[in-house]
Amino acid sequence: MSKTQEQLDIKFRLTDGSDIGPKSFTAATSVTTLKEAVIAQWPKEKDNGPRTVKDVKIISAGRILENNRTLGECRSPMCDIPGSVTTMHVVVQAPLLEKGEKKASNDPKQNRCLCVIL
Repeated sequence: MSKTQEQLDIKFRLTDGSDIGPKSFTAATSVTTLKEAVIAQWPKEKDNGPRTVKDVKIISAGRILENNRTLGECRSPMCDIPGSVTTMHVVVQAPLLEKGEKKASNDPKQNRCLCVIL
């Protein structure tokens, strides 16, 4: 079987310990496609879900996977075990605020200025 036709079973572990999948992908699948699958299958009851591919980081074998690479290029030796399911960790990074945009805060402790003179 060629590498482009090989099927890999992957499940995505979220930060709260719950999983999405497992689901089969070919080795030719891009990391961007994986991220789109995570966004599409994100549990609706969870707060702070990712909105775009840029909000999602996928970690496999301790490495953050780059969007422009394929699964075949990113695979670890653990993927070679026949019939196994590979677990990839998903981290959602909150989008950064645009320049000039300020974060609104209702917490009075954050709106306080303190000076200490020694």
